[in-house]
Amino acid sequence: MSKKVIVKIKDLTHKHSISLRELSRLADVRHAALSELQSGKRENINFNHIERIAEALNIKDLREIIDLVDVEE
Repeated sequence: MSKKVIVKIKDLTHKHSISLRELSRLADVRHAALSELQSGKRENINFNHIERIAEALNIKDLREIIDLVDVEE
């Protein structure tokens, strides 16, 4: 079993009652980049984006944004 890092964009927008577009504006991260992270289409994570999201939503614990999950091969 392997591991995969996921970015919990959908959870964040739901928890903070904002749209993906609003998160994009608040964090100054392209909407397309957030959408790709949300759908799992993006393979690379830009830590600058993670920092901006944390700052925009006043998040202190990185685990609210990213998670490490088991993936069956």
